[in-house]
Amino acid sequence: MSPILHPDWRFLLRHPAHFIALGFGSGLPRKAPGTWGTLAGLPCCALLLAWLTPLQLAWLCIPAFVLGTWAAGVAGRALGVHDHGSIVIDEIVAIWLVLATVPQTVSGWIAAFVVFRVFDIVKPWPIRSLDARVPGGFGVMVDDLLAAGYTIAVLWGLMHFWPASLSY
Repeated sequence: MSPILHPDWRFLLRHPAHFIALGFGSGLPRKAPGTWGTLAGLPCCALLLAWLTPLQLAWLCIPAFVLGTWAAGVAGRALGVHDHGSIVIDEIVAIWLVLATVPQTVSGWIAAFVVFRVFDIVKPWPIRSLDARVPGGFGVMVDDLLAAGYTIAVLWGLMHFWPASLSY
């Protein structure tokens, strides 16, 4: 089976795992699907935070990670590519985790988005190594979890040394 280069709405709706893995459609744009997936995570997170505390949201990331692992694995096999760019559930779950740990302010969310995208794109050690070596849905999800960890560390450092930076 040859890989699917650009999944479409039919692919998205063919299986629930495809719908989840492709971020409810946010992974369909050909340009910067990871950025679109991360952006899609923001309103989803805002909706969740209407009912959950940030700590509860962080705990929710555990079953979301497990669901994302399954969905990314199914979609990756159907697409014929282990970590197809259109699979963005990893970005969504990772940005939820980051947003659960920063101040719930406009500047906190913007900083979370920007710093996470930098780490997700640059993939510093060991993210790039894991991305290349860990197969399946778990491999798709784990590299973004590490990018979230790096993001959280940077933003906590920023909040420690410059407390007013994320308070607006």
